[in-house]
Amino acid sequence: MTTSDQEFGSYGERLAQKQFGTAERAADFYDRQMHDVLTPPMREFIGNQTMVFLSTADAGGACDATFRGGPPGFVTVLDDRTLTYPEYRGNGVLAGVGNLVENPHLGLLFVDFTRHHIGLHVNGAAALRTDEEQRAAHPDLPRDAAPGRQAQLWVHVTVHEAYVHCSKYIPHLEPRPRTTETGRPKDAEYFLRRESAHPASAGATTRAGGVPQPRGLRRLWRR
Repeated sequence: MTTSDQEFGSYGERLAQKQFGTAERAADFYDRQMHDVLTPPMREFIGNQTMVFLSTADAGGACDATFRGGPPGFVTVLDDRTLTYPEYRGNGVLAGVGNLVENPHLGLLFVDFTRHHIGLHVNGAAALRTDEEQRAAHPDLPRDAAPGRQAQLWVHVTVHEAYVHCSKYIPHLEPRPRTTETGRPKDAEYFLRRESAHPASAGATTRAGGVPQPRGLRRLWRR
């Protein structure tokens, strides 16, 4: 989040930097590494990635972190200030999309685990668009290679910040073919207690704190 068009970093960041004595190092990082556009190397990097980690929060600040994957270029850079990625049919919860309905701010983290061991943070604001709307505006968008699979909507991101994630703690991972394990629980049962599978609603609670009701998708869906 930026505090102005010229200054990177939030108020909380600067308080923490002052307390831990890192303000000078942080200022150097902001000056050298923080961008409000996607540089050509960033655009090329995103086009080669097959996964991204996504963070969102609702209007009350309750967070959600998730993962998106696809063929290289499934996150499409439209220009140096805009990128987009598809949302497909999942478990129906739509946690990330629901958060974006309430709060359009999101964070994306791309990580190269196999070659250069480097990461890229992209923070921005999202609008939700139907597949028809997004393809009418951008007819060259890729189509998924899986037969019959079509995006339910697109997340259209306006870039506010883009900056490097250093390689120091990024592990080396090598892709390998997917295998079928015998005895593996189904996805829907994987994290349930093995001795007694409780209904999904057991122990469920509602969010407290007077969080405003979602305004609906229509206000975020725009051309």
